[in-house]
Amino acid sequence: MEGVLRTLFPVSSLIFKGLFAAAQGTPYPGQPLTGPGGADYFHESVAFFDAATTADGYWLFEPADPRPDSAEVVVFLHGYGAYNPMAYGKWIKHLVAKGNIVIYPRYQKNLMWPRPEAFPENAATGIRRALKELQKDGRVKPKTEKVAYIGHSYGGVIAANLGVNWEKRGIPKPSSMLLCEPGSGPFKGARLENYSGLPTDIQLVVVVGEDDYVVGDEFGRLVFQTAVNTPIRNLVVQRRSSDGRRRIGATHAEPYCYDLDFDTGVRNYTSKRVLVTSRLNEVDFNCYWKFADALMESTRNGCYDDLVLEIPRVSAGWGNGPTANPYVNSM
Repeated sequence: MEGVLRTLFPVSSLIFKGLFAAAQGTPYPGQPLTGPGGADYFHESVAFFDAATTADGYWLFEPADPRPDSAEVVVFLHGYGAYNPMAYGKWIKHLVAKGNIVIYPRYQKNLMWPRPEAFPENAATGIRRALKELQKDGRVKPKTEKVAYIGHSYGGVIAANLGVNWEKRGIPKPSSMLLCEPGSGPFKGARLENYSGLPTDIQLVVVVGEDDYVVGDEFGRLVFQTAVNTPIRNLVVQRRSSDGRRRIGATHAEPYCYDLDFDTGVRNYTSKRVLVTSRLNEVDFNCYWKFADALMESTRNGCYDDLVLEIPRVSAGWGNGPTANPYVNSM
């Protein structure tokens, strides 16, 4: 499979661009072969659609080779300033190769504007616009009954806000939600006082990093502790570790896994930091990717419930079996 970009749709304007990127067809080094986080892929390419020049814009990633008639939907909410989707490119490829449409709302124009109070509605507008685009001929039609939401950093704050206000915002109800190192730092505008309004039937996993010195664990614990009407929820602490040869970190940057196939050219503070700190390793495969996949499989197909509800039994480090886990702790 070629790892190059080629034109799928003609470039019709500066707003809409279509790129055809190779998806991940074989395991990455250290990746499990099958199961949540694994390399049992169904599609070899990603159709990349750019409609993100405005603060309420979006990017679309659709499965191709083969192109299905319809697919499940993942809403991926980026961290503060990460409005260059290359920041999570390998994870996006993984999700799409597994058979999902990924909607990546922009929600901010730059690092200074708009104010965080506007982020949830901007993200919701991007989601609504993306779903409308997917109804057009030639698109993979979205299945919206079991939509998964993933949010990193400030994207986790926005995801939790949208999870409470999905009906008000006119977006699909979240069936599952993974919050990765969520937090707002000093920019608290999108935060709520509590999250008791999250859907009662949502499956929620919050992951905080032992060495997250950017936002810490305060917000993740707030969501977990106040989501009192959401019984299927877990708070997970991802811990640093080493096998004696190499070190596994537990920092705020762990969910980053950049891929230049999706590089839009933005080089702000966040994207530069991504290029320096991003690592693709066992934490991706056996923590973040695994939990996201397991949540989706649990809510959509009724399997892998143990990975959602009994996380300490699942290895999120060097191995892939039901052994004691030195890398994560469920609270």
